[in-house]
Amino acid sequence: MAPDPWLSMYESTCHTAQEVAEKIQERNRCQRNGESTTKLNVSIRSLLQNLKEKTERLKDLLLHSVSTRQITQLEGDRRQNLVDDLLTRHRHLQASFKNEGTEPDVIRSSLMAGGVRQGVVNPWLVEEPEETRGLGFHEIQQQQQRIIEEQDAGLDALSSVLSRQKQMGQEIGNELEEQNEIIDDITNLVENTDNKLRNQTKRVMTVDRKSSSCGKIWFDLKVYFLNNFLKK
Repeated sequence: MAPDPWLSMYESTCHTAQEVAEKIQERNRCQRNGESTTKLNVSIRSLLQNLKEKTERLKDLLLHSVSTRQITQLEGDRRQNLVDDLLTRHRHLQASFKNEGTEPDVIRSSLMAGGVRQGVVNPWLVEEPEETRGLGFHEIQQQQQRIIEEQDAGLDALSSVLSRQKQMGQEIGNELEEQNEIIDDITNLVENTDNKLRNQTKRVMTVDRKSSSCGKIWFDLKVYFLNNFLKK
């Protein structure tokens, strides 16, 4: 597995910080001995600028790794702590170079780290999680890859559940549409039946009125014939 670019750059940045600390210590010793420090000051300035640029690059790479889920949030937090420590170290070294800080403490803490050795993830002794303590670059990378794979598997399972719920929702929606169509058909049938009943009622009432008229005429005819018959 290829080395993690971020961890490789972090290791290089730590080397640069260590070199700055050593150069500042050498510069201060030359000052105490009355020796020329011009070349050392030029070298320190260049190294400090290089340290700043590398640290900024680490910040950009870390932001990209977190936003694209190349590393877990836990690992992102751990690396952010390392970057913050580098920024603090740069400020202290800058102050020591300008003789603005307490030189012995800053230089001693840098030199006591003993440089960056293979398998040492955090040479500045920043507190790191138990999960990664004592692991090398490749081991940390493999661990993060396993965690990302587990997260991907969980997301796949969640996606499957959401797909099933979506399918169930679509089936329920289709069934509701069918039920609404049935209700519409029943409503239309009731309206048609009601119209037919109204029409039949009107016809019955018409026939009844006609029947009443015919009965009255028949009654009048009977009275007329009876009266004429009785007169004869």
